[in-house]
This record gives sequence, C-alpha cells and structure tokens, in this order.
Amino acid sequence: MTKHSSRTIWRSLAAAAAVLSLGISATACSSGGGGGGGEDADVLNVGQISDSVAFFPLYVAEENGYFDDEGVNLGERPRLGTGAKLAAALTSGSIDIAAGVITDAFNLHENNDKTRITGSLVTEYYVDIIVGENYDGPGVDAPLEERVQSLVGKNIGITGPGSGTEALVKYLFGTIDKDPSKDSTLVNLGGSTTGAIGALSEGQVDALAFFQPVGQMAETQGVGEIYISPQRGDIPEMAGQLHGALFSTTTAIDAKPEQIQGFNKAIDSALGFIADNPDDAAKLLKTYLKATDQETVDALIKLLPEEMATSTTVPEDGYEKAVDFHVNSGLIPEGPAYSDIVWDEVKE
Repeated sequence: MTKHSSRTIWRSLAAAAAVLSLGISATACSSGGGGGGGEDADVLNVGQISDSVAFFPLYVAEENGYFDDEGVNLGERPRLGTGAKLAAALTSGSIDIAAGVITDAFNLHENNDKTRITGSLVTEYYVDIIVGENYDGPGVDAPLEERVQSLVGKNIGITGPGSGTEALVKYLFGTIDKDPSKDSTLVNLGGSTTGAIGALSEGQVDALAFFQPVGQMAETQGVGEIYISPQRGDIPEMAGQLHGALFSTTTAIDAKPEQIQGFNKAIDSALGFIADNPDDAAKLLKTYLKATDQETVDALIKLLPEEMATSTTVPEDGYEKAVDFHVNSGLIPEGPAYSDIVWDEVKE
C-alpha cells in the first residue's frame, strides 16, 4: 500500500467517523454508553460489519445468555456494512469493540498504533468468489490460474474498498500479475447478503467476492456457484490464517477491561456451544440468517467446525499467515509484530 493510499484510507475513516458520530454516538449516549468510557462505563458497545457467519458467535452468546452470565451489559450492536465504517466508529469512540476481519484491523493500525486485536472468530478465509449461472469462463474444476484469468475484465461485486472481500480479489489478481482496479471493475455493494445475491442474479455483476453465506445462498437458489473458495482448499497457501477477528483500541481497553474480558469469555462459551451442539446451533443459525432457506443452513453448519476458532485466543501461526497474505497481495507494506497488535489477554 502506498503512502498516498494510506492517507486516502485515513481521510475516509476520518470523514466516516464524523458522520457516524452524529448517528451511532447519539444512540450510544441515549442508551447510556459511549465508546472508550462514555457516559456509562458499564455499557459495552459492539459494532459488526454484517450478519455473516463470522459473527454468528455474537448472536449465540446473546441468545444463550452468555453475556448476562459474564455480567456484560451490551449496548448498541450496529451493522455498519464495511470495515472502514467499523474502524471509523472505533476511532470516534462510538463503539468499544469491532467485529470484522483482520484486514480492517491492519488498515486501522497503519494509522493508529493503539489498535489491538482482542479475539479470534474465524481461522479460515471465509470469503468466496461466486459467479453467476451463465458465467463465461472455465468450469469450477479448471486450474486455479485459468479461473482467476477469466475474472479479468469482469464486473466483480465487493463489500467496499479496503475490505477483506477486495483483499481476496487483489491477492488472486496478483498471482497473474494483474491489478483488479485496472483490469476489472470492482463494484461496491455494501454488506447486504440479499443485495449481493440480487446484483448477481440480475446481471449487475459477473461475479462476487463475498463472505459466507452468500455463496451457499447463490447455489441453493440456483443463481450461481462458488467458483474459488479458500475455505475448501482452492488456495492451499491461505489455509489456517486468522480472518474473522475482534479488535479495539487501547483507549477502550483501558476504560473497560473487565467488560471486554467478560465479552471474550461469553464468546468462548458460544464457540464451544457451536462446536459441541451442531443440532441446536443449526436452529440458532436459521434464526440468525432470517430468510435463509434450510438447505443453505445445512450446508453452512457442516462448515463451521472447520473454520470457527476454538477460542478467542489469537494463534500466532494463523496471525503470521494473515500477515503474509496481506503483504504478498500489496494490501499493507508490512505487518505489525504479533506482540505489538495482539492484546496480552488473548496471546498464546
């Protein structure tokens, strides 16, 4: 990432923070809590990008009463749509904890060295490349290079700039010495799963780079198929890297250490529940994903044990693989040291 692009991201964050502070902060204050020790230091405000499977443990913890068990008083939990907005909310103090992807934490840390990763959620890259049913390209069984080459010149839907969805496209194009910003058209769709499916089915985009469960939804609805999937092993060098993550700032951590520790304990209980109770977890997943059909839920519940973290502890090996991915794809110039960005409470 160039210095210019770094400054551009930071200006975007600052602008978004100004907008978000008018909305989210007002809501947080009305509920008695602001980020980083607002009016009510007993309230923990958590923001997340979307209702993707990475954040299912938050829903499980809430529904099963694990936050209550740990004495955590949750405030607002807005779905902010993109990692940039998530980071801006942290910067403005509107939220205390962000549930996003490690790309978001890296982007924020580049301009704010107080950023800390406070927990693991998913330890596989859970973004897929999904193509429409009439996609003009080699089949899903073709060599990876041929599938990537077929994406050149296509309209590819992503959640937004600087996101984990864009990161995968940049990485794949880099393997064939291409730049998606020049050799394709990246279409910003935000974090809506139904919006992404609609864009694909209506031909607004040729392909999507989107988080689960969009790929599974496309297949069960007959509007597309999962074309390239790091999670299923299509890109071996990406296996086992930390992807879904919780992150915060030292300002919020210092203001609310006990609440954040309690939050992580609740998430640990949720991760254990998902691993040990697949039938009950499937029922909660169905309600979490709302209108998602049962076939999609059944497909997802089989994947969760393979990709969910076993606890909020941040594995150093998985962290280093994430750094390598981001550096090799040109998303960051270099990764922060594990000891510098990972909160002491969740280090191995």
